[in-house]
Amino acid sequence: MKTAGKLKIGVFALEAINSLGTVFFFYYIYFYTQAQFKFGALQNLLLAAALGIVYAVFAYFGGQFAQKFGYFTAVRWGTALMALAILVGSQFEGLPATIAVLVVADIGMCLTWPALEALMSEGEPPVRLQSLVGIYNVVWAVAGAVAYFTGGMLLQKLGLKTIFFVPAGLFFLEMGLASWLEREARRQPPVELDRPLLRPALEGYASPISPALFLKMAWLVNPLAYLAINTVVSTIPTLAEHFQFTPMRAGFVCSIWLFARAGAFVFLRLWPRWHYRFRFLAGSHIAMIVSFGAMLLARHIWVLIASQAVFGLAVGLIYYSSLFYSMDVGETKGEHGGIHEAAIGAGNATGPAMAAAALVFFPKFPGSGTAADCVLLLLGLGVLYWMRFRWRD
Repeated sequence: MKTAGKLKIGVFALEAINSLGTVFFFYYIYFYTQAQFKFGALQNLLLAAALGIVYAVFAYFGGQFAQKFGYFTAVRWGTALMALAILVGSQFEGLPATIAVLVVADIGMCLTWPALEALMSEGEPPVRLQSLVGIYNVVWAVAGAVAYFTGGMLLQKLGLKTIFFVPAGLFFLEMGLASWLEREARRQPPVELDRPLLRPALEGYASPISPALFLKMAWLVNPLAYLAINTVVSTIPTLAEHFQFTPMRAGFVCSIWLFARAGAFVFLRLWPRWHYRFRFLAGSHIAMIVSFGAMLLARHIWVLIASQAVFGLAVGLIYYSSLFYSMDVGETKGEHGGIHEAAIGAGNATGPAMAAAALVFFPKFPGSGTAADCVLLLLGLGVLYWMRFRWRD
């Protein structure tokens, strides 16, 4: 089913609300565990790894669920699950209950993102798809940056329980909007669009690499980007302690990379010549490795700020590549969205797990976790170049 053009605005509204709620809850949960349960870097990394494993497994099935039962149905079920789990969690303060709430909410989130990606792209010709993917990326990235920028202030001013009530309200709102949009979509006449034989991104450019191989390379690199992202997010409370940041100031300063990523999405949407160009994918991966290490090992605030800017730009192009190629290559948008999100979950699990293991085995070296993840990222870069020059479809 193709979502009618006038309903796309509603889909983007769903996406923005989903990003606001998920970033606020899942990014600031590490500040909550630090304050409520005295978690340090090691415990938060282990928590992040566990949530990454849950997301990797259930995002794939979330994509299949959306493909089989409908995209709006998946969004409604996912937001209901998140909202109810988070509200239940607000009534308990023990660690086991909090972990259970996080797992259930994580599963709920797995139903939403593959479906939203498919709603944005299903049935669209390439000439519209590249524009819609750009808008989609800008919307969720800006909403996520705003959520992180303001989240620390809300926690500091309104208390720790804010981490439950604000996201739950957003998810109930999203569930209601999804129900209304589903009814509106059923009233729209079906629209069939023919896909041009030649993708606009490839016009005038003869690439030696097939689109299918670009998709595989993007599915390799994007999890590595999230390996770095989830390690950063779960380590920020410890980093904030080093710089003596309050939660509010941490939200202000440590949201720079999120705004930089949003800026990258704006630029990449306006300049599509990066499509199916290997040098941009590889260059972003190299920039990500350098900026990731600099960010987590920063001892001066100017290094923290500058490295965040580079990191945001690099992971922006990597994510954009994965989503664009996932939606541009093949027809099963829900399933491809599920694979795209499952790969993100794999990266979310691997990075914190590797960093936590390094901290356990090399406790005298505080930077061992960062170094371990950098080694993984470098290995990934080697595999990327191997795929480029040795892989045969």
